[in-house]
Amino acid sequence: MTPPSPADPDEKAAGNARLDALSEPFVAAGLVVRSQMFGMRSLTRPTGKSLAGAYGPDLVFRLAEPARAEALALEGAHMFEPMAGRRMNGWVQVPPSHAALDDHFLRAALEAPA
Repeated sequence: MTPPSPADPDEKAAGNARLDALSEPFVAAGLVVRSQMFGMRSLTRPTGKSLAGAYGPDLVFRLAEPARAEALALEGAHMFEPMAGRRMNGWVQVPPSHAALDDHFLRAALEAPA
């Protein structure tokens, strides 16, 4: 399976909309801040530590165990590798087919050690 290109405008818009919808209650509660990470829309802790981002239509989450294993068990999910051979440790890429779990994974990212 080829990862989506973050440069495809339609896929990028879909991922950004997905992240925006997910983030609204967390932003309103002061738990996360909207930001940018490597040119992609992202969410950080108020202290600046990255938690999640939109990559094409997918979302990426910085997860600790056991949430990381749970996410990786999902069909189509995999470790985030924005460039071949450049895997980002602790980051899992989750496709839109599992969007119902986005809230769960963002909460898990918030609960992980900072």
